[in-house]
Amino acid sequence: MRVLKVALAAALVAMAGAAAAAERLVVVELFTSQGCSSCPPADAILAELTTRRDVLPLALHVDYWDYIGWKDDFASPAFTARQRRYSHAAGERTIYTPQMVVGGRDHVIGTKPMRLAQMIERAHGEPETVDVSVARNGPTISVAAEARAPQPGRYQVLLVTYRPSETVEIRRGENAGRRITYRNIVSSIVEIGDWDGRGRFEARHALPVGGSAAVLIQEAGTGPILAAARVP
Repeated sequence: MRVLKVALAAALVAMAGAAAAAERLVVVELFTSQGCSSCPPADAILAELTTRRDVLPLALHVDYWDYIGWKDDFASPAFTARQRRYSHAAGERTIYTPQMVVGGRDHVIGTKPMRLAQMIERAHGEPETVDVSVARNGPTISVAAEARAPQPGRYQVLLVTYRPSETVEIRRGENAGRRITYRNIVSSIVEIGDWDGRGRFEARHALPVGGSAAVLIQEAGTGPILAAARVP
């Protein structure tokens, strides 16, 4: 674990120069589980990423480890299905934890901080093609998106809600006896609109009570994420 922490610190330092000037908010999704003994180091990496303003780290807990003795109450079959769609889009036949997906496109084992840092830096260097803004008005949000140049295709505008932090005492399974604090735990992902990548997109949507939220614009079929914005 100490070696991993040193590598993580080095990776974050390596990211700092490019990230400081970057405008793009890079989405990093971690597919994890309370029942997976390999996942705590990746959970720790995700927690470190929550300190960055230029990265939106999201923890999606999957349900396929529940059978080994500990039910992950953050898990959802919808998140497992999302991971399977990513795997299918990448031409892979299997899914695993811990896995990170950067920008909806690049896949990496969740315990490879230097490789993760390279992917995030590369995502920051890509030209921005879509401008997205989110405004809160009481219990609702207004979302606006506009392409800097036409983006032929079909895109989903997604509202992601998540809990910033929660600590769990794990009593059974591979992590029995561990007390783990999880960060940015996704509660739901709902589609609030469909966009053709041309002209301007506008929508209003109700916000769930409590927690935090963000809006993603993603190519349909769980493809690349063109833009993201936190809900203020």
